[in-house]
Amino acid sequence: MKTLVRLGSLAAALLAWQLLTAANVRLWVRFDRFPGPVDVWREFQRQVQQTQFWEDVAQSLVRILSGFALAAVLGVALGIAVARSRWASDLLQPLFEVVRPIPAIALVPVAILLFPANEQGIVFITFVAAFFPILVSTRHAARALPLVWEDAVRTLGGSRWRVLASVVLPGVLPGVFGGLSVGMGVAWICVISAEMISGDFGVGYRTWQAYTIVDYPGVLVGMITIGLLGRFTSGAVELAGRRVTRWLPREHR
Repeated sequence: MKTLVRLGSLAAALLAWQLLTAANVRLWVRFDRFPGPVDVWREFQRQVQQTQFWEDVAQSLVRILSGFALAAVLGVALGIAVARSRWASDLLQPLFEVVRPIPAIALVPVAILLFPANEQGIVFITFVAAFFPILVSTRHAARALPLVWEDAVRTLGGSRWRVLASVVLPGVLPGVFGGLSVGMGVAWICVISAEMISGDFGVGYRTWQAYTIVDYPGVLVGMITIGLLGRFTSGAVELAGRRVTRWLPREHR
């Protein structure tokens, strides 16, 4: 039943899209020049038969996964350090709180100045976009752990490393994967924007190129491709989270 409802919502959206474009509706928004789903589907079929489409997809995936992997490692490590160490908090927290409100895409000029190649700059922007959601979620999860858990391990003679391995790391996993899921979504927004601004290839660059030559079906194909890639990678993160935290109680729906 759940699957039918989800498929039905997608089918209803496609039907409404087709009817609005076929009728050339012009109210608060204009559908008279907007491509319909049939035109977009034909363009999608044409593009998937070309090598360039898959090369762009592969390049965007390499960029997103490289930046996201770096952000995951550093975000979790520094999030735990800031939560557990007063010295680390005093040293790093002011810097993080000043930089965190800056949108990652606003760092494009900085990336151009710092890195000799566009590729490195785009990975850097992706890293920054994913880093702060992961850092903040990990920090909050580590600070929310009940002190009695740590006291129990120490009472039994456990060292600081034992507390970290047996209490902190398992305890923060739900919060970490929440941050990873959010970080992946934000990273996709920024990597596509960076590709549009300073990229030479990738899904974002190809979508912007289609817009510049007034290829609106191509623009929609790019947008749909971005959505599918984002759903696939976010779903992979959520699946990994469920597998790693199988010990948590689940609400059956």
